[in-house]
Amino acid sequence: MSSLISENDLKHESELVWLEDVSLLDYVRQSLDRLPTRSGKPAYHRDGRMVGYAVLSTDAKASRASGTFRRRVFWLLPHDRDSEPQGLYAGSAPAEAIDPDTLQPTVKGRKTERSEGGPPSTAMQELGISLPL
Repeated sequence: MSSLISENDLKHESELVWLEDVSLLDYVRQSLDRLPTRSGKPAYHRDGRMVGYAVLSTDAKASRASGTFRRRVFWLLPHDRDSEPQGLYAGSAPAEAIDPDTLQPTVKGRKTERSEGGPPSTAMQELGISLPL
């Protein structure tokens, strides 16, 4: 797993697969994991839940040393804002968090005012959840 992701790490991405409706999430955590395949849902070994993953094109080469592929995985922990709106990340976001609206294949995404705990998303407003500003 790596928290520093470069555009070069993402050049073989062909698709991002979402397992949940990310329009309901202010942020997702992203990591670059070493996985045995280019595509398909990877195994998940963290607390919390996987919310998405990247699929690589067929021209992506496996590491000579490990035979694995570097693919992004998107996830959330049980104490993240979607589960605990008034919790630890009510007015901030973890270091590896990015706004899912800024993600595309080959684009690493970025933090936004919303992902950092600014104005709540439309979904949170509709649920009547407000964040401290």
